[in-house]
Amino acid sequence: MSETLETVKKLVAAGQVRISEHGYDEIAADGIYVRDILAGVGKATIVEDYPTFPKGRAVLVLQFDRDTQPIHVVWGIPKGLTSPAVVVTAYRPDPDRWDRTFTKRRGKDE
Repeated sequence: MSETLETVKKLVAAGQVRISEHGYDEIAADGIYVRDILAGVGKATIVEDYPTFPKGRAVLVLQFDRDTQPIHVVWGIPKGLTSPAVVVTAYRPDPDRWDRTFTKRRGKDE
């Protein structure tokens, strides 16, 4: 399990969450509800972990909305801080770019 994801889960449970401007734009564009993102983090599956990302550690996770549709969420924690958990972006993964589980990127040859 990712240390970043575990920290994000604790911060979300404590209500220490922020949505980035970019995150709001992407969420709105894909018709995703913030409440679905917050409710789904407990069952999130790690897709990619970025523990040394320059702006602070981050993790890309697979979550599902209330209709069990997949959502990719990039959660971050600002560099040098211990909170809040930040929704950097969230989007509906493109099935042409991801495998059927939405956890592995498709290669150029697939």
